[in-house]
Parts: sequence; structure tokens; C-alpha cells
Amino acid sequence: MDIELKKYLHDILEAALDIQSFIADKSQLEYVKNRMLKAAVERKFEIIGEALTRISKKDRAMAESISDFRQIISFRNVLIHGYDSIDDVIVWDISQQALNTLLAQVKQLLKQ
Repeated sequence: MDIELKKYLHDILEAALDIQSFIADKSQLEYVKNRMLKAAVERKFEIIGEALTRISKKDRAMAESISDFRQIISFRNVLIHGYDSIDDVIVWDISQQALNTLLAQVKQLLKQ
């Protein structure tokens, strides 16, 4: 595997693990009320989306092996460009529901 692609996959892995660590033992209400926590989680989602954008430009097939890769990239764009309309509950839900799948897929790609 190309070293750059491997780096991007590691960036995604690290950012996703960080999000899980940040929100561990937190409730949705705690998340919504904590500005620093929200900023940290959103930043890590931005990194995931940017790394996936770079992967898609370098190896489209690899990007397509990650389910919902287009939605992940779109989510990154919303976080960056639509910062004033971010729905904290949606960010929370994504962090609760989608990260495990993403982590499993990235780990699988790194094994190849």
C-alpha cells in the first residue's frame, strides 16, 4: 500500500478513536452543553473527512470500500462551511452510530 494512503488511514483511525475516547461515559446532554468537547469532536470529524477526501483523490476504489464515504466527506464540508448551522444531536448520533463501522473498515484496509 502507498505510504501516503496508509498515513491517511491512520489519521482516520486515530481521529475516530479520539472521538470515542472524548465521549466515553458522556451523555448526549453533557456533550451538547460542553463547548470544548463539541469543538474537539467536530475537529476530529473534519480530519476524518479530509483524510477520506485525500484517499478518494488518490485511490477511488479504496475510498469506495468505506461505506458512506461520500456522506462522510459531505459531513466534513458541513462542519467546516456550515459551522453556524451544526446540529449537535446529529453530530452526537453519528459519533454513537457510525464510528464503529468506520473503525472496522479502516482497520481491515490497514491489514491489507
